[in-house]
Amino acid sequence: MTGAMRLLLLRSVSTVRTLFCQRPPINPQRQRGLSGLAMRLVQFQRHGDAGNIRVGVELGEGLGVVDLKAFDPSMPSTMRALLELGDEGLQCAQRALSSGQCVLERSDVQLLSPVLAPEKVVCVGMNYRDHCLEQNAPIPKEPIIFSKFPSAITGPYDDILLPSESQEVDWEVELAFVIGRRGKHIKEEDALSYVAGFTVANDVSARDWQMKRNGKQWLLGKTFDSFCPLGPALVTTDAVKDPHNLGVRCLVNGDTVQSSNTDQMIFKTEALVAWVSKFVTLTPGDVFLTGTPPGVGVFRKPPVFLKKGDVVECQIDRIGSIVNKVV
Repeated sequence: MTGAMRLLLLRSVSTVRTLFCQRPPINPQRQRGLSGLAMRLVQFQRHGDAGNIRVGVELGEGLGVVDLKAFDPSMPSTMRALLELGDEGLQCAQRALSSGQCVLERSDVQLLSPVLAPEKVVCVGMNYRDHCLEQNAPIPKEPIIFSKFPSAITGPYDDILLPSESQEVDWEVELAFVIGRRGKHIKEEDALSYVAGFTVANDVSARDWQMKRNGKQWLLGKTFDSFCPLGPALVTTDAVKDPHNLGVRCLVNGDTVQSSNTDQMIFKTEALVAWVSKFVTLTPGDVFLTGTPPGVGVFRKPPVFLKKGDVVECQIDRIGSIVNKVV
């Protein structure tokens, strides 16, 4: 074998080793996320370019945004469509982030909800032990599921519209997660591999409609327009070490009204995915709101409700915060 041939062979072996080192095989049943990639995915539009929705990747919380479609024109313009591509879409997003190209200054973009027009918005009631204690309610033995209409979703910094039909609008900070791939009858041990990532939600609630009117069913009180602020980013599962050990806070006009931890959740992410998938097929982009801790206005003495001019900030460790003014 000549020296040149020997050098070529060594280079080939080195390349193969590098490829395998970069992407070790993943056991799907132990896989945390869809792709094993830690990112902060966002939906945005450039200022002055309303309606032109794009998907991007944050360089870091509050930092510049890589425009995914500018990096690769074949990529879709919405988060839901990106998730429908599965690993292919997320791997392209990772390449775009690593490239350092197509970066927009944060001041040039407006962040939208990470997901727009999901097929389903699944909500969980009474899912924090400390929230149950707050109202002297028994711990549920199975998840209490209700819904919001997707039209309730609004952006992380958009206004909350105070409806004239309600006099008792309340706040609820919640950890939310987004489904990344289609599934039915999902096993709990496999559930996290169906989750694309986590975000912050405010389950704004009209308590008079939820608790006193319309047969005391919850839907109408939960689904007024703008009653589901989401954001600021979809933080992929692999970027959140333990979603069930995160500080959760809500501030109204700068005063802390809710402060707890996701370790108080009765039914964790995996249990919720498995439970709901017994009844309906989960699809990419479906949003789950996982419940709220104590400190909501309706159970204060006397009760406190939102009024025009109030500013509500919902914070979750490692994920970020959303800030919405009541108008």
